[in-house]
This record gives sequence, structure tokens and C-alpha cells, in this order.
Amino acid sequence: MRKMDKIVVVDCEGTCWEGLQRIAGQLPRSEESEIIEVGVCLLDLKTLQVSDVAGIFVKPVRTTVSKFCTELTTITQEQLDLVGVPLVDACTRLKKEYDSKNRMWASYGNYDKNIFERNCKELGIGYPFGNAHLNIKGVFETLFGETLGMTRALDRMKMKLEGTHHRGCDDARNTALLYGKFLEKARHNFK
Repeated sequence: MRKMDKIVVVDCEGTCWEGLQRIAGQLPRSEESEIIEVGVCLLDLKTLQVSDVAGIFVKPVRTTVSKFCTELTTITQEQLDLVGVPLVDACTRLKKEYDSKNRMWASYGNYDKNIFERNCKELGIGYPFGNAHLNIKGVFETLFGETLGMTRALDRMKMKLEGTHHRGCDDARNTALLYGKFLEKARHNFK
């Protein structure tokens, strides 16, 4: 039975290259993005507090971090070689520490869901989440009637980006704060 106490909010960073789209199928097979950081936190659905913020570095197995990717994310190949874990270990941590199989999980857009599904399938790793995924980007695009990246959605909600954009841990936290603010406003309007 799914727990409805907290939402697991996830933001993945993946290997990327200048001038190439990160959409599967537009890169040569050997250069499809791999997860290099899983940013994760919990959003308490009662208190709307964000907790357990973490960034799990993942060492890619088929690709390496490009100069462009480091400029975008601040993550280097050297960092991943030193402290990165295999994706299977990151998935185990999500299940054990965040109970990701039994809680709804959310991300800003479908990129995170798609890269997790693809990377897990390619590596023969069990998917660390249950079936209930919430696309928070879709919520805000429906609310405002326009395409919105996370930073624009924060602006629309009169919130500031905290931390470094394109770092999984910071983007997961900002996404959780953004959705928490949305829930707070929605609940206030329904009282």
C-alpha cells in the first residue's frame, strides 16, 4: 500500500554534450545520457517541510563527463571517479532511505523518469520507484498556461532559486519548495 505521508522529489543530472539534444534517439547509442547525480529530498505532505536533501553521485559506465557538462552542472569526471557509486547502489539507497518504492515520487518534468527507466533497463537494474509519478512541471504549465522551466516557475511563484541550478540536490530541493508553496496556496484557497 502506498504511503501518503511524504513525496520523494528527485532531480537527475546526466552526461551531456554541447550542441547535442539529451533526447534519446538523437545521440549515437554510445553517447546517450547516463545519470551522474541523483538529487533527492522528501516533502512532508502535512507540514510541507523539505527534509533529507541529498545528492548521490553516480559513476557512469558508458560515457564520461564532458567539459560542457561540467560547466553546466559543476560535476567533474574526477569527482565521479572518486566518490561516484554504481547506479544500483544509488537505487538501493533510494529504496532504503527514502522508501521510494512505497511513496509517490515527483520531478520537474519527465526527463528524470525517462532517464531512470532507460538507465535501469540498460543496466538490468530494478527500477527504484513505484508507479505513482507526479510531473510537477505539468502542474505549473497547467496552472499558468505556458511552458515553464523550473526557474521561471519559481519566479511566477515569487520564489528565489536556492543553490546552484543544474545540481541535482539543489534542483530537487527547489522543486520540493516550489510544489510545497503550490500546495500551501491551494489548501488555503479550499479552506
